[in-house]
Amino acid sequence: MAATTKLILLEDVEDLGRAGDTVMVAPGHARNYLLPKGLAAKVTPGALRQIEARRERIEAKRKLDLEAAQALAGKISAMELTIPMQAGDDDRLFGSVTAHMVADELGRQGVTVESRRVRLEEPIKALGEYAVEIRIHAEVIATVKLWVVRA
Repeated sequence: MAATTKLILLEDVEDLGRAGDTVMVAPGHARNYLLPKGLAAKVTPGALRQIEARRERIEAKRKLDLEAAQALAGKISAMELTIPMQAGDDDRLFGSVTAHMVADELGRQGVTVESRRVRLEEPIKALGEYAVEIRIHAEVIATVKLWVVRA
């Protein structure tokens, strides 16, 4: 069995490449994820012609996605979130603030973000003010101010 499989991406795939790129991936990743979801196709002359025909639409879509991400980043950067948590006398939390909690609070503020897009080095375990990065797009990262306060 081959150590890698050569594919051409039909859609942008985070941490792998952009639509139209030729990539080498593990056969299992190709067989179980990329091919069934229609994110990639085996490299053939027909697939290459198909990508060339779609290139203008791909570039236009990519530009619109980037503009939308930049607009959303501006909205997120202007926000301040407050998450009330139970804490002890030393300001240590009884639990921690996770990426999922930050995404839920953003949702309550009217901005829908997947929790996997919220970048926390580690869960927050103390009261205070934090700057939390949110990766909206491959090229756009927004920072939101987060206050963890005593409930």
